[in-house]
Amino acid sequence: MHRSNPGANLAALRGHNAALVLGLLRDAGEGGVSRLELAERTGLTPQAVSKITARLRADGFAAEAGRRASTGGKPRTVLRLVPDAGHAIGLHLDRDELTAVRTDLAGRTVASRTAPLDFGAGAAAVVDAAVSAAEALRGEGRAVLGVGVAAPGPLDHRNGVLRRVTGYPGWDGFPLRAALAERLALPVVVDKDTNAAALGLALSDAGGADSFAYLHLGTGLGAGLVLGGGVYRGERTGAGEFGHQVVQLDGPPCGCGGRGCVEALCLAAVAAGDTARAARLLGVGAANLVRLLDVGRVLLGGRTLLAAADTYVRGVGAVLAEDAVRGDGPAVPVAVAPGGARTVVEGAARLVLAPLFGRSGGAAFPARSDC
Repeated sequence: MHRSNPGANLAALRGHNAALVLGLLRDAGEGGVSRLELAERTGLTPQAVSKITARLRADGFAAEAGRRASTGGKPRTVLRLVPDAGHAIGLHLDRDELTAVRTDLAGRTVASRTAPLDFGAGAAAVVDAAVSAAEALRGEGRAVLGVGVAAPGPLDHRNGVLRRVTGYPGWDGFPLRAALAERLALPVVVDKDTNAAALGLALSDAGGADSFAYLHLGTGLGAGLVLGGGVYRGERTGAGEFGHQVVQLDGPPCGCGGRGCVEALCLAAVAAGDTARAARLLGVGAANLVRLLDVGRVLLGGRTLLAAADTYVRGVGAVLAEDAVRGDGPAVPVAVAPGGARTVVEGAARLVLAPLFGRSGGAAFPARSDC
């Protein structure tokens, strides 16, 4: 079995100040950024920036991108991120399908695979499938920095432990992160599928607003919330159980044990072939969320939704427009999330990358100080 050892590379990447520098190198793109600009934007001393960038260059994560004319003195050397210096693996464990990607440091997918998955087959079978997919994508000659896993919720993001996953209560208490980390010998981050998607959208500035909601309708219904630029997981990391808001007290039973949840109503409408009703029900839930949190935008995704994206955008948008007439201000815009079917799995890879660039994300690696 192929084993990459990312330890030395992670040591250079995971410090707070190094993360700030790496984030600016990534944001600068191919054009690069000078050491003086890095010092100005981070507040670090030029000496500290020089030390950090020297280490990043020695480890292959930064390289020269040319020279920039100076208004006085010698031309400034411009540095850029080397995206292919390290990779992250993202896994999306859906109830009936496993999708895996390997991305470079810029978040670009360089390899992917999809396979059937029976989430109800039990932990041993699912872990085996996840390990197999990750190993198949590891690749030779590139450091794999970690594995991000997007799974159905609810779950404990901090400890990587699944809770009573809707429809699959047997997963309650299973330490998914520890099980995968032991098998793969890599750092692993576990988060809810909708949170992973929301993180990826926030990091790529695809959210279009400082605060937005990502609504995912696939085999279930959930939400990822970005508030004030960061993913909001809640006090017990249980935020985003959007599908289990009750909208009909005497409604049909739901897999969560309640009745009249918007997820149950929505999926029943989908099963009946009434996509317009499903879209309007999703809009009712979205309107409740907008009233509660006053988010600036609503993004839609998920396999079921993408099969009739225009209908859902119109249906949700119509309900939000009606609600805005009764409220104060314009209707919140609605759009399909960029990334399509890969929104969640690419977000899973970002769970690994986000902390490396000083952005809010998964706590994949223990924090440490550096110069």
